[in-house]
Amino acid sequence: MTISLSDIAERAGVSVKTVSGALHGGSARMSDETRQRIKEIAEELGYVTNLAARSMRQGWMPLIGVVADELITSPFATEIIRGLDGAARASDMAVFAMTLSGRRDVASVVEEVRRFRPRAIAYAAMYHKTVSLPEEFAGTVGVMINCREANERVTSLVPDEIGAAHEITSYLIDAGRRSIAFINLPGLLAGELRAAGFRQAMSEAGLNGSGERVLPAVRRAIYSDRAPSLVLSHVTELMSGPSRPDAILCGNDRVAMEVYGALRRIGAQIPDDVAVASFDNQLDIASRLDPPLTTMALPHRAMGRMAADILLSSDAVPGEVRKLPFQLVERSSV
Repeated sequence: MTISLSDIAERAGVSVKTVSGALHGGSARMSDETRQRIKEIAEELGYVTNLAARSMRQGWMPLIGVVADELITSPFATEIIRGLDGAARASDMAVFAMTLSGRRDVASVVEEVRRFRPRAIAYAAMYHKTVSLPEEFAGTVGVMINCREANERVTSLVPDEIGAAHEITSYLIDAGRRSIAFINLPGLLAGELRAAGFRQAMSEAGLNGSGERVLPAVRRAIYSDRAPSLVLSHVTELMSGPSRPDAILCGNDRVAMEVYGALRRIGAQIPDDVAVASFDNQLDIASRLDPPLTTMALPHRAMGRMAADILLSSDAVPGEVRKLPFQLVERSSV
């Protein structure tokens, strides 16, 4: 037998509107005691929300849709989705994602997400970049996660790349390192911003000039894991030159892993001869290197949680860019 709101209302001695408010977050005012009693009665009777009927009444399903811009291929996807899903579940919402790839454009994926009539839609990217949404969807997407909307029409949540680079560089300087090379990620917005933070920290310490070197991690104009690496040649040249660095900052943990290998080939010890630090905190890399890697952890889970809060509270300021801080993870490489 299907249990209705009326059945619960009759047992609880309240109105159907009150029951709906207790179970579905409606506008009815009630005490916490009444809300809890209604929930207990609903559970006792075996009430299951009719999502289709609820959708017809409200015009939306209790869902948050995510346009995933190659996000599922990223090791950080889990953290963004976990943060988003955890906050959504607290409001009785579920999260689903549709993947955007080279063969599917933004418009078609957004339309596919809209077919499910979600309460809200987020756009999440694999890495920090600028995204141009079609004009007709600027009002449909409620928040951008790990990316910026090119025309500043949507609230964007991004990592504070400049702040993170400034912090990790200052950490190296405070540890007594004075000649720091940065093997960076060419062609990426994250790399550009991290280089700015690195140079800012070096300048503030009076170490810009000969003590500051920024080198590309790969031969191509845009960084990718599949591009021909320049790490070995850079490390070999740096460590055999007249002004050897006493620290190498890496664009990400994968680059750091290559730096470790290159230093071992030439017999350099970490951190005695040269300190190594990085960005990302990919645990399967950073914690297993020998010595474990000091790195800046990306705020992906925090971005997911904040995105849900914005979408469900309508706390969005079109065009606002909110920068979330990284977290320094100290290990033994400095």
